[in-house]
This record gives sequence, C-alpha cells and structure tokens, in this order.
Amino acid sequence: MGQQKVIAVVGATGAQGSGLVKAILADPDGGYAVRALTRDTTSPRAQELVKLGAEVVQADNYDEESLVRAFTGAYGAYLVTDFWAHMSADKELEEAANLANAAKRAGLAHVIWSTLEDTRDHIPVHDDRMPTLQGRYKVPHFDAKAEADELFRAAGVPTTFLRTTFYWENLANGWGATRDADGVLTLSLPMGESKLAGIAVQDIGKTAYAIFKAGSGYAGRTVHIAGEHLTGEQIAAGLSRAVGERVVYRPLTHDAYRDLGFPGADEAGNMLQYYTEFEDYFTGVRDLDEVRRLNPELQTFDRWLAANGHTIPTA
Repeated sequence: MGQQKVIAVVGATGAQGSGLVKAILADPDGGYAVRALTRDTTSPRAQELVKLGAEVVQADNYDEESLVRAFTGAYGAYLVTDFWAHMSADKELEEAANLANAAKRAGLAHVIWSTLEDTRDHIPVHDDRMPTLQGRYKVPHFDAKAEADELFRAAGVPTTFLRTTFYWENLANGWGATRDADGVLTLSLPMGESKLAGIAVQDIGKTAYAIFKAGSGYAGRTVHIAGEHLTGEQIAAGLSRAVGERVVYRPLTHDAYRDLGFPGADEAGNMLQYYTEFEDYFTGVRDLDEVRRLNPELQTFDRWLAANGHTIPTA
C-alpha cells in the first residue's frame, strides 16, 4: 500500500471531530491516516484517541500559527467551530478566518468546512417575526458559519461545504423530554407539526470521511446532510419506545421557548422557529437517499435509539 494521506481533524475530541477520527481509524486499509487536533493533548478524550491509534497534536483555533503547524504535511482537513463554547458570532468568524488562512498557507488539497445555512436568506434582519441577535443575526451560529463560507472561497482553499443539522444526541443533553408538574415525560420542542431534520453525530464523521474518499471532485460543492426527518410526535413516540414510558409531545410556542431563560434560549428558539417555518426548504435540500449513497450505514432515529436509548434521561 502506498503512503497514506493524512487528514487533520479540528476539534477531534468534540462531537463531529471524534466521529471522523473513529471513521478513519476503523478503515486501516482505506488509504488515510488521521491527525487529531486538540487544545489539550493530555485530556482524557485526547488520550483515548491516542489509545485508538490516532496521532494527536496540539492546536488552537485562535492561534493561526499552531494550525499551520498542525496542517503542514497533511492532505486535507476537517474544520469545525463550537459556537456553544462561547455563543459569539464574532468569535466563530475569528476562528473560521484562522482556519481558512492556515489551510491556504499549509497548501491543503481538500478541506471540509462544517457549516450551516444563512437564515437571513429567508428571514431578513429587519423581519420582526423573531428577534435579531448580536446586532445583525437571526440565528448567529447558523449565519456566522454561512458568512465564513466566503472566507474559504476568498482564500482559494479547495473546500466542500458540509451543511449539518440537529444532533439526535441533543435529546440526551438538555433538549429532550422533561417531567411536567404531574410527572409526565413531555417533549416541548417548538416544532408544531413540522419535521425536524436530525442526524447522529457519528454519521457526520462517516459522511465526511466518504467525501474525502470520493476525492477532489467534491471541492467547491455544498453537501446537505441529515439522517431522518421527523415530526415532534414521531420523535416523542421513538423516545417512548426507548425509555419504556410514554413521552407526550406538547410543543411550546417559539416565544415561550425563547423565554425559558437558559443560556442561549433566544438563539435556540430562533433556530427552532427557522426549522419550523422553513421545513420544506431545510428538509428538501437534505436528500436522505443522496446522504445514504455516501454513507450506507446512515442511522435512522430508531436505530440510533437502539444503541443510545440508555442515555436518554428520565429523572
């Protein structure tokens, strides 16, 4: 076998990055090796990747020089930012600029940028159906990532723009069912009767790996992904089967969701309103058959629950 192509994975200990690291490591004859980037190479998650066989190197999205060092010699890179670590669109754009510049300087042949739609294409800033946040955004973690797409184009970096979506894992991490005053498990996502496009984070990594393996023909393309499109009632029914107890779907209004008061509630409420009002567009561009051609192991919600239902909180 010839020399393996190295894929540098930003955020390798996070949800998306770790999925790609594990997908590459699970395919030792695939022609690719992985270089896992993390801010702290001594963390338990980083050391777990070392044990799995990954090369783990230190890099920080706020330090362009560290990214150049980590990218040098690699064939490609998977690039992702974590809005929820700081909840600042400006910081996301700073990170993205460093990633684009470093990718250009290191001469990467193919990068995948984990991005999202610009919700302002559908809901202009002056539209008062939802509040404007951070001065010029409707859903900052969507809109800033979409703005950053142009940074990669301007830098001339061969880029696939991978538009992701809601993680099924969110349903086990604060977005799922909670008990109401009567003790009934209740799913309150404000989706009305609209379908939510969801995906298992593991499948983001597997699909990204398939794009790298498909080659540079994917550079310049935008790929929209999801695992399944489900209504709130369908999600609640799946949760019911997983936990062995009825979960009732009682969606809040978007305003009520924004008023819940947890950090980022306004952001989350706006995002879910966007999902609801533009369901036809958002689910329409995420062609599940096309995603499955890239990733034949793409998980339905029920399949994800079969493996992960034990993580759903019921207390």
